[in-house]
Amino acid sequence: MTEAKPFDIPKRLVWEAYKRVKANRGAAGVDQQSITDFDCKRDKNLFRIWNRMASGSYFPPPVKSVRISKKDGGVRTLGVPTVSDRIAQTAVTLWLEPMLEPVFHDDSYGYRRGKSAHDAIAATRWRCWKSDWVLEYDIRGLFDNINHELLLKALRHHCAERWVLLYVERWLVAPMQEGEFVSGERSVGTPQGGPLSPVLANLFLHYALDNWLSTQHSNIPFCRYADDGILHCKTKAQATIMLNRLSARLNSCGLELHPKKTRIVYCKDSKRRGTHEHTQFDFLGYSFRPRRVVDGYGRVRCGFTPAVSRSSMTAMRQRARNWRLQLQSSLSIDELAQVMAPRVRGWINYYCRFRGSEFQPVAEHLNRIIVRWAMRKFKRLRGHKHRAFAWLEKVKKDRPNLFVHWTGSGSFQVGAMGAR
Repeated sequence: MTEAKPFDIPKRLVWEAYKRVKANRGAAGVDQQSITDFDCKRDKNLFRIWNRMASGSYFPPPVKSVRISKKDGGVRTLGVPTVSDRIAQTAVTLWLEPMLEPVFHDDSYGYRRGKSAHDAIAATRWRCWKSDWVLEYDIRGLFDNINHELLLKALRHHCAERWVLLYVERWLVAPMQEGEFVSGERSVGTPQGGPLSPVLANLFLHYALDNWLSTQHSNIPFCRYADDGILHCKTKAQATIMLNRLSARLNSCGLELHPKKTRIVYCKDSKRRGTHEHTQFDFLGYSFRPRRVVDGYGRVRCGFTPAVSRSSMTAMRQRARNWRLQLQSSLSIDELAQVMAPRVRGWINYYCRFRGSEFQPVAEHLNRIIVRWAMRKFKRLRGHKHRAFAWLEKVKKDRPNLFVHWTGSGSFQVGAMGAR
């Protein structure tokens, strides 16, 4: 007879978790095992995960600490679990998501199925038209500062599964490993990078912030995407009061506002004549600010609208430079287009949803990369920049669908860029 396990965990759950982890790929953890290595003995490895979880003997290994640079010059620490641990965490995530989704607020958009950053941007755009003031906030080091006691209290309120609670507690205290150094058990925080962390962070912020706002300040529309958020206020005085109350509320939960990324903004447009130190804010890669718009009657006026931010365009241009495609003279022009397509398509799909014409500087940069590639590829174009741009104009005329940023919503002019 097969010995009964203390926890009834469906094997199908572990299988579904494995499929999600495999689809997401990701780096190896502290054991250096890649998903390809894991697949060499896939069935045996999956059974081991299920057997240990079902028997209560699963203990997570240390999480690999990886430091990455942030746009603002700072450093963010990511935690990379092993492949096996990602599968185990994902199994718990799959169990919790259907349970917690109905609990979360409609204006929480980050890391939730069926909701997107575009949904958050659209909601924010509409509310900026209705309210004159915005309180833009950012929570400093959210994932590093989540209070374990408060988080587990919230989790126990919604989940009675002993095995879920057991393993969440073990994951919360699992040590971090950087190089040869292994930290002790953590007393606060959940590593950003693990598949379970976003669900836990959303649950924590639901009670720390979303539920508090919707019950104590129901007259203040808000939008939150992970640790970034927007509060819409009718007056500057109201925004100032909410800034103080928001800071106090987060402090009581062990969190704090980022002083450089939290501010009050005036949503200035043609109908709003006042002035303020800040008349724009960035949210999810878009800048909301006064812009020239044409209304439904064909009149030109000033509107407060979102478009791709300057910092996002700078980051895209830097990534494109790092591709060093101009050096790939062995590629044909069709191969060059194929290499660029998936990356550029992703940018266009995200950043051209609102006021896509603002993507033009990035499109021009991509065209300059193609020109530099052509000047290395073709002897007749070497040293002749204007001739190379003329060549590019002809290619676009003959094959307008060759490059992604030449087609559809991403159709941008090659333009007279030779003089730039």
